[in-house]
Amino acid sequence: MSGTQPLQKATPAVAFSFVLNRLLEAEPWARLRLAPFAGGVVEVRAPGLPTLRLRIVEGGGVATAEGKANVRITLKPDVLAALARGDEHVLRSVDVDGDSHLAAEVLLLARHLRLDVEEELSRFTGDIAARRVARAARAFAVWHVDALGRLTAALGDYLTDEKRILARRAELEALDESVARLRDGIARLDKRLERLD
Repeated sequence: MSGTQPLQKATPAVAFSFVLNRLLEAEPWARLRLAPFAGGVVEVRAPGLPTLRLRIVEGGGVATAEGKANVRITLKPDVLAALARGDEHVLRSVDVDGDSHLAAEVLLLARHLRLDVEEELSRFTGDIAARRVARAARAFAVWHVDALGRLTAALGDYLTDEKRILARRAELEALDESVARLRDGIARLDKRLERLD
């Protein structure tokens, strides 16, 4: 069996690199953008998930890696909610540290590469089943974001109306105006007191 590549242990990093390589194979322009960074290591951290380290290999593919990362990408806990709101919100939910050129390329690819899940599923399940699974997944994602929004609104109402832990914006603005009037009144009173002396 010499000449064959040793089998890698199935880990999240191996699975992620497999999916990412499939995506990169379908998009030659993306491999061309990554190729100059061959040897660079990108580390991805997300709350509740294992840390992924990927090395860029010759030709613009990726493989699992060990050691020091050239770029560290940290996804904040609100990244899932940000995904539903669009790219600009997602970028605010990501911290990037390290080689700025490599980081810029990785973020560019993250914005523009999209896995056609329905197409990939159809290879295993057929077109009709893949379409139904993809539709169900999209509906679940929409429901999840809607439920999160409703929960957040309900929690906000509870904290402002029931427990009075938080104040509404209108109440804060009214308080700000009252404080400004009080400050102006104190300043006028100080001037009158100065005149009396």
